[in-house]
Amino acid sequence: MLRFAREGRVIFWEEPVRLEDLETPNLRVEACPITGVTVITPQLAAGSDPAGECDTIRQLLDLYLLGEPGPFVRWYYTPMMLPFSEHIPADCIVYDCMDELANFKGAPPELLPREQRLLSQADLVFTGGYSLYEAKKDRHPHIYPFPSSVDAEHFSRARQGGVPSSTPRFGFYGVIDERMDLELLATLADARPEWDVEIVGPVVKISDADLPRRANLHYPGGKSYDELPDCIRSWDVALMPFAINEATRFISPTKTPEYLSAGKPVVSTPITDVVRHYGEIDAVFIAERGEAFVAACDRALALARSGGDWLKQADALLADMSWDKSFQQMNTLIRQSIAKSLHAHPVVSPVALRSDRPQHYDVMVVGAGFAGAVMAERLAADGGKKVLVVDRRPHVAGNAYDRLNEAGVLIHQYGPHIFHTNSQEIFDYLSRFTKWRPYEHRVLAAVDDMLLPIPINRTTINRLYNLNLQTEEEAAIFLAAQAEPVSVIRSSEDVVISAVGRELYEKFFQGYTRKQWGLDPSELDKAVTARVPTRTNVDDRYFTDAFQAMPLEGYTKMFERMLDHPNIDVMLGVDYCEARDAYPHDHLVFTGPIDEYFGYRFGKLPYRSLRFQHETLPQEQFQPVAVVNYPSPDVPHTRITEYKHLTGQQAPATSITYEYPASEGDPYYPIPRPENQALFKRYEALALAQPDVSFVGRLATYRYYNMDQVVGQALATYRRMAKKAVVENRRSTVLNSPPLSPPAT
Repeated sequence: MLRFAREGRVIFWEEPVRLEDLETPNLRVEACPITGVTVITPQLAAGSDPAGECDTIRQLLDLYLLGEPGPFVRWYYTPMMLPFSEHIPADCIVYDCMDELANFKGAPPELLPREQRLLSQADLVFTGGYSLYEAKKDRHPHIYPFPSSVDAEHFSRARQGGVPSSTPRFGFYGVIDERMDLELLATLADARPEWDVEIVGPVVKISDADLPRRANLHYPGGKSYDELPDCIRSWDVALMPFAINEATRFISPTKTPEYLSAGKPVVSTPITDVVRHYGEIDAVFIAERGEAFVAACDRALALARSGGDWLKQADALLADMSWDKSFQQMNTLIRQSIAKSLHAHPVVSPVALRSDRPQHYDVMVVGAGFAGAVMAERLAADGGKKVLVVDRRPHVAGNAYDRLNEAGVLIHQYGPHIFHTNSQEIFDYLSRFTKWRPYEHRVLAAVDDMLLPIPINRTTINRLYNLNLQTEEEAAIFLAAQAEPVSVIRSSEDVVISAVGRELYEKFFQGYTRKQWGLDPSELDKAVTARVPTRTNVDDRYFTDAFQAMPLEGYTKMFERMLDHPNIDVMLGVDYCEARDAYPHDHLVFTGPIDEYFGYRFGKLPYRSLRFQHETLPQEQFQPVAVVNYPSPDVPHTRITEYKHLTGQQAPATSITYEYPASEGDPYYPIPRPENQALFKRYEALALAQPDVSFVGRLATYRYYNMDQVVGQALATYRRMAKKAVVENRRSTVLNSPPLSPPAT
């Protein structure tokens, strides 16, 4: 950042600190005259409401940036900083992934979904080493490894002056956390009590009481960067006693070249990137924990006291490593990205053209889910258009994508998708691309240690209250006695309480809705719970639509047939921004988030996301129905799905999915609240002014649609487009026809 500050303004935004007796949140601003970097630290009141913290920090950021000209380069070391800053206009977004933070102790559960969101927005991804690059290279089209570099001149100060101690001294500096092999430190101290071992740095995420205590083992605390050369000077050998665990799996320690620059041999446990880059250097000793590590320290000490010839080999390696070089490479990539205006315009750099593709399309369709696939198929097969379908995911079918897992069980990658419709037209249309397996969906809810039918019906009531209601009239009378009158039904809570009363509301709806939406039902539009009826009969089907079935060979096969047309080309794993300029087209069909299309101009539209935990079990059946709901707030997941009920597969194993709603991640459900609809209306106004773009689907129209409704909307959109084209063709024919002959005189 010091080097970037030589070319422009660098604002380094720290994590917040919490202060006692602080009345008003504020910013601590420290402008360093030496580095040119301005460090901003939000200061919040201790005990402040965590739920509003993100909004508070966003407001502080906005206030600070009022006097700063934008756009900016937004540079992230952690995805956790994304929610309060992603609305800031940027010419380039960089994800500088230094570590696999999700593997660290105490990593928040929202880190992985936020990382996925950051990866979807980032223009460039830098990784702190090659192991991390290899782990993430398939997750972004523009990812580059930047293994640790070194300020050799700074650390070489440790080679100057100083008198070797008669007592051998070994040292480490860095954060002392779960990456440190504490048992190995004790082993080393016990094996060589005549040595001094100095472990410099702050203790983080582990208890100070966990540190091994020995007379020759010292913990002087942290040192500043400027103090490190003087700290190292007194050592004979530098240590990297890392534990081999998930937290160290992808690390590429910066201290390796720093120790060598300081003129110290290094002893390290077998960290992959250390072995890869330094394993052939005489001054770097790689050893497993225990006696092997102690023996390596013996050899390193002998080398350190043998003279300085070994330094020549290390210096030759270090000669090609510098932060100046890393800065130049990163800066070049950023400048190239900005030159392509990746975020200033919807048109960006071209992707490689394939010679077998036409260089011009009538229509580009963004998204290969239901909305995009139906539009593409109709435009190609009925409209005779040349269509290019692009999707950032590596597969077709969108969220309906299904696949065979390692046990050969067909699972739905993004949670259960059950097809149902009352529309003969929609069912007949999809029947062109699949045969069907008859299936009527049934759901049970885990309530009071029982599995009860949901929607609530007479069986639910009888089992829950140990009754014997025999008729619909009796059930209706019972529910009427439970119901509470609500003068005006506005919210989802009103809908349920007015129908079945507070007790059933709390048992079946309140906890489930809070988990699913992150909001109390009283805060949600009435349409949410109105989707789930209450019955007085014993019909335990979840849906009562005229057509209920599952694609016989799965959804993915159905989509593949839908898109298998000579007029359709499909590009997967590509963001439409990368293809839009490379493949010219007359019209765009956009099925992604409408706010994303317009660069979040008015702010992000709120969505609920989902996290799926897929498991395969060595048993034929796990639960009696495909889906069991868990309304209890004490259970973190909302439902468990067992796919063999949906598909009818016979197999010795079964596969299930736990479903966890989340506030971060891929957008799944538009949140139905008046203020969100008002925000959408602002984007809709922009969309209406785009005559060459059609916005179709749940995300593009911010509607809580079922699958059949998306298909119906796409079919209706195509019909309007086709009708408009006919009218325009007629008008063109009239305008271009020769004038009528004048009447005879």
